[in-house]
Amino acid sequence: MSVISHSRDAAPARARRKIMLIVAVLLVLAAASGAWLVLRGRAVAVEKDAKPPVGPMELATADIAKVELRALSRRLPLSGTLTPLVQATVKSRVSGDVLDVQVREGQAVEKGQVLARIDIRNLGAQFEAQRAALDKARADLALAKVNRDSNAKMLEQKFISQNAFDSAQSAYDAAAASVKVAEAQARVAQISVDDAVVRAPIRGIVSQRMVQPGEKVSPDSPLLAIVDLSRLELEAPAPASEIPAVKIGQIAQVRVGGYGDRAFEARVERINPATDAGTRSIKLYLSVDNADSALRGGMFAQGELVLDQSAPSPTVPSAAIRSDAGVTYVLAIDNGKLVRRAVTLGLKTDDASFVEVREGLAVGTSVLAAKIDALQDGAAVTLAKPSAAPAQ
Repeated sequence: MSVISHSRDAAPARARRKIMLIVAVLLVLAAASGAWLVLRGRAVAVEKDAKPPVGPMELATADIAKVELRALSRRLPLSGTLTPLVQATVKSRVSGDVLDVQVREGQAVEKGQVLARIDIRNLGAQFEAQRAALDKARADLALAKVNRDSNAKMLEQKFISQNAFDSAQSAYDAAAASVKVAEAQARVAQISVDDAVVRAPIRGIVSQRMVQPGEKVSPDSPLLAIVDLSRLELEAPAPASEIPAVKIGQIAQVRVGGYGDRAFEARVERINPATDAGTRSIKLYLSVDNADSALRGGMFAQGELVLDQSAPSPTVPSAAIRSDAGVTYVLAIDNGKLVRRAVTLGLKTDDASFVEVREGLAVGTSVLAAKIDALQDGAAVTLAKPSAAPAQ
């Protein structure tokens, strides 16, 4: 009975050991499989991150620029209206009817040329009357001289008294004074007659005709307006902060609409001593040489006045300047690779296409001037060879 009981207990024990062995084997296989999957995943990730080797990027000649010396300047923009520097309004100096006007608007006239005539019949009669009065005064003077000389001889011979001679001398002096008065009145009448013929006071072009033949005019009545276009004046406002750099005699280049790229030379002649109350700007007055009379009064002109001009400085194209996290830099080409170089910038050229590099680059250094996002610090580059010329 004891033997049978022992064999029954041993069977379940062997079954448990077998199950535990199977479980252990499965756990080992599961662990090995997991480790293999992890290693496999890392290998795949490494393969995905790996990039095939890339050769140097070929750059065109236009993509590269060299640091060059350029002269930089600071300029003041100018704009304003052109007005004739010399102009005159011709007015009548006498009263009378206008007989004729010999010029019209746009006609060129010379200094002293006859422009108009005013009826001088009354003035002529007055002039003749003054001439007659002058002749009478001269005759009276001659008679007074004869009487004085005669009385002087009679006084020497004691035939007349001193009082009688003094009366003859006074009559002579009065006659001489009358001659001077008559001469002055005759000159006034002659001037009036001359003023009836209106002449051009300056050389220029008639800009306005304000009277017609047959109209009656009085002294100071405007007749014609004449402008001299050989020199014009440009009145241009400038910021008060720029005035310390403006000097008399500085030259500006101005352009006027309708004349293409033609530039006219303007010279600073005067500077207003006070600011404008509304804009707080100060007016500059520049003379514009217009010897060929190409420009006209009232035209609008724009230009620039060179305030400062520096010595040649290292410059690069503005397209070569890059910025990252507030740091300004360029990508210089060194031994076939792009190298990041921090730079300190200064002034720009007039058209802002070039900028001064005060620190960071030497003259002659090649830099990347094209915005190519794929190229970064350390990238290998090469310059494209120029294509061969076609065979003749």
